[in-house]
Amino acid sequence: MAFFSGLISFTLFIWLISKLFKKNSFQNFWNAGRVGASIMFVMIGVMHLVKPEALAYMVESLFPFATELVIISGVTEILFGLGLLWNKTRTISAWLLIIQLILMLPANINVAVNNLAAPGGLPPASWYTWSRLLFQPVYIYWVYKAASLDWKSILPTKKEKVLI
Repeated sequence: MAFFSGLISFTLFIWLISKLFKKNSFQNFWNAGRVGASIMFVMIGVMHLVKPEALAYMVESLFPFATELVIISGVTEILFGLGLLWNKTRTISAWLLIIQLILMLPANINVAVNNLAAPGGLPPASWYTWSRLLFQPVYIYWVYKAASLDWKSILPTKKEKVLI
């Protein structure tokens, strides 16, 4: 929920400032939302790197090398989050973030099913850990919309040959 709060806060701040100062590039809500998502993914990625052991508990019963997986996910969140900011890397970064969000579902399900404490030291309140699962599709949709993705962008064009 902290991620969602930050996502909304940064996006609205950027969007409202752009309206106030008439900066056209961010007057579109989803353009501001792309920057908000970038900020949040970079912040969360840094948190993964600063204290990986604080998040490793979420996956240590599911996968070996839990701390290393947390570090890898932190690095990718930073890289893909930054990639949302540039036109040349926006599409691939967004698709990779969407894949990463899907791959994180088992960790969040594990926390909810086993009534583990939520990340950030929050108590293992069942309503909270289960509600976190409902936000995963919201984040996926947010990245999809903010990056102006089209599901057809992952399909080869007529000019491209598919190597099988």
